[in-house]
Amino acid sequence: MDFIELTVEAPRELADILVAELGEVGFDTFEDNDAGFCAYTTEAAFDPDGVAEIMARYEALGELSHAHRVITRQNWNAEWEKNFQPLIIAERVSVRAPFHPQPAGVDYDIVIMPRMSFGTGHHETTALMIENQLDIDHRGLRVLDMGCGTGILAIMAEMLGARQVLAVDVEPWTVENAADNAAENQCRTIECRLGGVEVLAGEAPFDLILANINRNVLLEDMHAYAALLPSGKPILFSGFYEEDLDKIKNEATRHGLVYQRHRTLRSWVSAIFVKA
Repeated sequence: MDFIELTVEAPRELADILVAELGEVGFDTFEDNDAGFCAYTTEAAFDPDGVAEIMARYEALGELSHAHRVITRQNWNAEWEKNFQPLIIAERVSVRAPFHPQPAGVDYDIVIMPRMSFGTGHHETTALMIENQLDIDHRGLRVLDMGCGTGILAIMAEMLGARQVLAVDVEPWTVENAADNAAENQCRTIECRLGGVEVLAGEAPFDLILANINRNVLLEDMHAYAALLPSGKPILFSGFYEEDLDKIKNEATRHGLVYQRHRTLRSWVSAIFVKA
């Protein structure tokens, strides 16, 4: 299956509205840039009429343009290899491709081959999640990584001392990619599983849950995450904008999750909650 990349040029205040609207018509990954943002969905889920309707609804509010293209599986490696630059997060974590040299002076070195998956650490939400992970003692914890993408957060969890990590995603190639990246980083505790919250039925509780997905999925599935989290244990959310934080807080409160703190980067958020 191929991806659709939708490139939108819009002022910041309008871009935030459009991201929320596009999330309602199948787009689930967004990357900001200086001119606006790029949104991604699968070719099967792409609704061009829905996109056109959204753009027409807001074009009178500001200078707005959009275009889309298909990114094939065959071309994806060339795309990310051309654009993927090594990254340092919080001055402690290196994220690089196998063809980049290993840097000196970092505590953790993560090697990622994104292929068809999202999550290299370059997106604000991934970087924010890793920063929040660095604040949590993972030693001996059983960790759930929902919407694992490349597996970068699961890999970070093992490097921080987790004893067992379950990484879950709904896309087959993503699960395969996460497993390959876990092997590339010599991880031994990570299980990669295909599916959504339904594959968690019968699972024992987790000591820590990582959920970097998108606002709509987080709101829909929060009850399932909360049910798998014992009292006093943390859950990290990301994949949404700052203006959506109150919605996340309200839904979390309904399921016994207590807000602790959050980080922001260019309007994106990663928040930490604890089960009451």
